[in-house]
Amino acid sequence: MEIRINKYLSEAGVCSRREADRLLQQGRVRIDDELAQMGSKVTDGQTVYVDGCAIALEEEDILLVFNKPVGIVCTTTDKQGKNNIVDYIGYPKRIYPIGRLDKDSNGLILMTNNGEISDKILRSVNGHEKEYVVTVNKDIDTTFIKKMSGGLYLKELERTTKPCKVYKEGKRTFRIVLTQGLNRQIRRMCETLGYRVMKLERIRIMNILLGDLPEGSYRDVTPQEYEDLKKQL
Repeated sequence: MEIRINKYLSEAGVCSRREADRLLQQGRVRIDDELAQMGSKVTDGQTVYVDGCAIALEEEDILLVFNKPVGIVCTTTDKQGKNNIVDYIGYPKRIYPIGRLDKDSNGLILMTNNGEISDKILRSVNGHEKEYVVTVNKDIDTTFIKKMSGGLYLKELERTTKPCKVYKEGKRTFRIVLTQGLNRQIRRMCETLGYRVMKLERIRIMNILLGDLPEGSYRDVTPQEYEDLKKQL
């Protein structure tokens, strides 16, 4: 068997392929005694090391639903003590987050060791839905809803957001369903319209719902959720 090093690290539950590429660029990965490069391949009998620790492929597929509290950082390459999502959860096997949820936001994030599922969910071109409940600092009206849903030009990113679904929930609260994941997208959209986000919670990723899972807790996805997810992917 021969496998590319970034795919090997992803399937071993170390991180996503994107994060694996960063580890390679930082010179933190070795194959036996050789420093691994982008495009390096691992063959049977070789040992892969990340930061000096040997890595082995994980046979069990893990997919967890985690309710991330505010203040927890979704990164695996830059450890930040108890504020790091992996250390916070303390799961007994290697897992990593699928995508990001910024430090000031809370709610649903999926944790896995399955690189294939992670990569498929992260491909925004597939149009996978993610739903959020957002509270802002002043009252919202129909004009706000129309502009948010129609697409906004974000100057800092030099990008225009895709049209999305937005529903008013209260005087200062709305739900938004995105099919793309630009950096701090919802916060930037609100700022463009003169609003400041006070609370941002993700409640759904595709068919996976946060539900009443307590903050700071995690659960396994159900077999039915897993099957439905795979069908959508």
